[in-house]
Amino acid sequence: MTPRLALAGGTVRFGGTAAIDGVDLTVAAREVVAILGPSGSGKSTLLRALAGLEPLAAGTLHIDGVDHTSTPPHRRGVGLMFQDHALFPHLDVEANVAFGLRMQGRAPAASRPRVTALLDMVGLQGMAARSVQSLSGGEQQRVALARSLAPEPRVLLLDEPLGALDRPLRERLVDELRDLFGRLELTVVAVTHDQAEAFALADRLVVVDGGRVLQAGPPSEVWGAPRTAQVARLLGFTNVATASLDDGRVRSPWGDLGPAVGPVNAVLVRPQGVRPDPSGAIEGTVVSSTFAGARTRVRVAVPGAPDLDLELAGAGDQGPLAGSSVRLRIDPESVRPLPA
Repeated sequence: MTPRLALAGGTVRFGGTAAIDGVDLTVAAREVVAILGPSGSGKSTLLRALAGLEPLAAGTLHIDGVDHTSTPPHRRGVGLMFQDHALFPHLDVEANVAFGLRMQGRAPAASRPRVTALLDMVGLQGMAARSVQSLSGGEQQRVALARSLAPEPRVLLLDEPLGALDRPLRERLVDELRDLFGRLELTVVAVTHDQAEAFALADRLVVVDGGRVLQAGPPSEVWGAPRTAQVARLLGFTNVATASLDDGRVRSPWGDLGPAVGPVNAVLVRPQGVRPDPSGAIEGTVVSSTFAGARTRVRVAVPGAPDLDLELAGAGDQGPLAGSSVRLRIDPESVRPLPA
C-alpha cells in the first residue's frame, strides 16, 4: 500500500551543517507518528522540511505516491500547527480558523458552516466572535488546531503542539487530541521533546538526535527495548552506564549484572528493578528522596559508579532520608544490555 507520506534520504543543510542528514520516514494513512528528540536534534527542521518551509538539499518527498519535493508549501496539502500557535491577533476566532479556506478561494459565507463545525469539534462552541487575545492558552491551542484542520489537509504536522501549556492542561488535551485524530481518521506527524506526550499520542515513535533517526517503532516496543544508550537516555532513563561482556556476563560499574549474549557496550537498569536490601551488594548514600504521589524517587550516590535512581512504589512519604546509607540489589529482569 502506498504510504501517505514518504521521505527518502531527506537532508537539510544550514551552511555546511546538516540539520537533518539522510532521514528516511514513511507515514501510513491514518497513522499518528511522534518524532521525539531533545532541543537541537533536528526534529523541528524535519517537520518544516515535510511542510516545504525548508528546502531539501538532498532526498525526495512523496505524498500519496506523488513527488512533492519541489512543491511549494501551500500546494502540498499539509497543515502545520506551530508551537506558539501563530494566531493573527487582529482577527477574531472565526477569521483565524477560516484563514486557510480563504487562501483556497472560498467565500466567507461558504466557509462558515465548516468553521462552525470545527469550533464545535474542538470544544469552542459559540466563541467565533471572540478576540483570540482574550482566550486562554488552551483555547488558543484549540483555535490553532481548528485552523490547521480547516483546509482538510492530507497530513497534519504539529510542532510541539502542547509545549506552551501547563502540565495538567497538557495531560487533558493530549487525550482529546488522540480521540480527535481517531474520529477524523487523520494522518499526523507531531514533534515533541516530552516522552509522555509522545507515548500518549502516537501509534509509532521515531527517536531522533543529531539530525538522524536512531530508532523507530511502536512506543511500547521502543520503551521496552531501546537499542542504544543514547536512545535510552533520550527516553528519560538515567540508570545507564558503560559495560562490557566478560565470560558471557555483563560487567558494569555496579558489578556483575547477569548473563547476556552479543556485543555489549552499555547497560540500562530500570529504576523499578533497583531495590533496598540489607544484604544487597551495592552500598550507597541517599542524595535525594522526592515524593511523587504514588511513588517516591530516590537518588543514591554509589562510590566509584554512576548514581542509581530508585523508585519506591506506594512508598508515600516513607522514602529513605537524604544522607542515609542504604544497601541495594538489582533485579536481573530489570537489566537491559545495550550494544555499541
